[in-house]
Amino acid sequence: MKLKTIPREYQNALPILKKIEQAGYEAYFVGGSVRDVLLNQPIHDVDIATSAFPAEIKEIFPRTIDVGIEHGTVLVLDGDDKYEITTFRTESTYQDYRRPDHVEFVRSLAEDLKRRDFTINAFALKEDGEVIDLFDGLQDLTNQVLRAVGNPHERFHEDALRMMRGLRFVSQLGFELEKETFASIYENHALLAKISVERINIEFIKLLLGKYRNQGLKMFVETECYLYCPMLRNAGQGLLKFAELSEKQIHEEAHAWVLLLDQLQIESKNIRTFLKAWKCSNELIRTVQNVYEGLQRRKTSYFSKQLLYELGECQAVLVESLLPYFNLTADVSTVQEDYRQLPIHSLQDLAINGTVLMEHFDKKPGKWLKDTLSACEQAVVAGEISNQQSQLLVFAQQFI
Repeated sequence: MKLKTIPREYQNALPILKKIEQAGYEAYFVGGSVRDVLLNQPIHDVDIATSAFPAEIKEIFPRTIDVGIEHGTVLVLDGDDKYEITTFRTESTYQDYRRPDHVEFVRSLAEDLKRRDFTINAFALKEDGEVIDLFDGLQDLTNQVLRAVGNPHERFHEDALRMMRGLRFVSQLGFELEKETFASIYENHALLAKISVERINIEFIKLLLGKYRNQGLKMFVETECYLYCPMLRNAGQGLLKFAELSEKQIHEEAHAWVLLLDQLQIESKNIRTFLKAWKCSNELIRTVQNVYEGLQRRKTSYFSKQLLYELGECQAVLVESLLPYFNLTADVSTVQEDYRQLPIHSLQDLAINGTVLMEHFDKKPGKWLKDTLSACEQAVVAGEISNQQSQLLVFAQQFI
């Protein structure tokens, strides 16, 4: 097969390929970008594989960075562009189901492609647009089948994360797992215990954000991979319940976690523990906690002024945009307008502050100060008093 049109991203990188070939070596575009071109999807990263060894690449190009030279990868700087160039290689046994004990550089493209995970990721593309397909990946693309390259047991023993990658591709592409590949994931799913949570997290989130998320979730449960993911051992039914939600694609990571927590019926007090087990950042945890709690209240009634104020515009919009997953109508523009109509949007907007209160009442700092400011803040948000210093001081006097 030969591409009729070379994508712009590849055209920009063609001088790199030609320079390597002029030096007497082979060079090809490889990996997921070739698959995406064949599926008429946007290209994200342009990866290049070559018969040139790392030291030879560094002789060809004046500006390089050793980003993974022990595994054959050199970053070539070309103007403002950067390209990862990796030497053809074979790999030895994998003692930890994650990294090869030894990497050997080779001159053969076929040897290199044999170690790829799935047939649809094992393409190479020549500079003239000819697609090299050694494992019937084109047929699998046509049939929308996800098949491991060669022996699936060997592929998953080399890197157990490939099982999660496979489920992620099911979610992103809507492909079916080939029979032997499915059976091998089911048989070897316990190997995920050998993989770091951080790596599993990346694939799991991509699965939840996929266009065919519900299909991916069902495979996640059927292969029993969920059993070796943090806090999910007893969550099979909840995950299948998640898979029954609207097929509307999720675009925000925070949304994905909130919906998952909701379907698993995780209590608010346990959210931090759950997300910490997944190695989520503190910032993301705070956002998910707030949006989750906001969603539970929004399901039954419209935002109160206090809830709008506590969430802030961004998180309130996140809450509102989750409603369609529960067959409820979202009205983001109204939420935004109601938020903007609030008399204040933070404590800093209040017409009085701690200094004003201490001077006016001739009192030293203490708990009274925080309590008084909080009472004034809530009263202004609720519309009980206007945000004017004179009125706030009268209110503060009564409160104290």
